[in-house]
Amino acid sequence: MWSGMYWGHRPMRNFLTYLTGVIFGTGIALSGMINPAKVLNFFDVAGSWDPSLAFVMGGAVGVAFIGYRLVLKRPAPVFEPAFDVPQNRKLDMRLILGAGVFGIGWGIAGFCPGGALPALGTADVRVILFVVALIAGILCTRKVLAATANT
Repeated sequence: MWSGMYWGHRPMRNFLTYLTGVIFGTGIALSGMINPAKVLNFFDVAGSWDPSLAFVMGGAVGVAFIGYRLVLKRPAPVFEPAFDVPQNRKLDMRLILGAGVFGIGWGIAGFCPGGALPALGTADVRVILFVVALIAGILCTRKVLAATANT
């Protein structure tokens, strides 16, 4: 019925985007992943190790695996003319360094962007500082990439 149809209904698209964010944020909050101590305890294998992050990540990977298999069988998304799937499959230095910086930041702060955004609702100063630093890092990276692309 919806196959290949581009609706272009912005209110419905925005509502579904909002609903997806609410579901994600609720899941992150219920699982305790907005608590940096809980996340950091996952990395403390010699001390107060907490395996719950592995279960949350495993559940997310399982849902995403099934979801991608079902959705990508469709000729196009419901609200867009085509899927926006990354074409670059190379393991290059930019990806490796970016993943490393992400992992180091996650291990130091106990937040990843996905967990920090729902945690903004706690109004914790540490969360606000993390999100400000995250945005600053994104903007700096864009400037550096734009400058290196022009040379």
